[in-house]
Amino acid sequence: MSNLYDRRYNQQKYYWGVRPSPICFEVLKILPPEKPLKLLDIGCGEGRNAIFFARNGYDVTVFDTSEKGLEKTKMLADKTSVKIKVFNANIKEFRLSEKFDILFSTGVLHYIPKELRSEVFENYKNFTNPGGLNVFSVFVHKPFIEKAPDAEATAHKWLSGELLTYYHDWLIKYCTEEIFDCMSSGKPHKHAVSRIIARNN
Repeated sequence: MSNLYDRRYNQQKYYWGVRPSPICFEVLKILPPEKPLKLLDIGCGEGRNAIFFARNGYDVTVFDTSEKGLEKTKMLADKTSVKIKVFNANIKEFRLSEKFDILFSTGVLHYIPKELRSEVFENYKNFTNPGGLNVFSVFVHKPFIEKAPDAEATAHKWLSGELLTYYHDWLIKYCTEEIFDCMSSGKPHKHAVSRIIARNN
């Protein structure tokens, strides 16, 4: 997977663009950094969301499996004069060992196979501080939407509502399912995505 994204990110322009995901603004409304808040961006790509959070005052750590993505994340951080902590890891193998106030991930959770999901989300929940948030967006399968032209063989299918099942014991602050247009591959296509913000009360 990293080699694939190293190739995609090995260009001057940003494959996903530099505008943050819309859900970032919901985080800012629900849990603004009125005190120091540690945020981990899981699978940061080229850093567009991480930079948004750092610019808005969060203490941001990121990881990704693509070294080229991490390089571009650091370049974007330098360009915008913010500090972030960066490390390389694979979402399937990495487990948290320190607590964060916010765990954030968008467009990455489909790399977690079904048999690992309970373990992974239990780890995420256990290492989220009281009052903290898990903020996740995942592509969901819809039979009426054609497969994306840049879809990877390493992706695993998620169903509508599945993400919520891992947070039945948390307070759901935000939950949507939407279909959006995408040009990531240079060809117009659509994705269906489920987004949640769950609070550890």
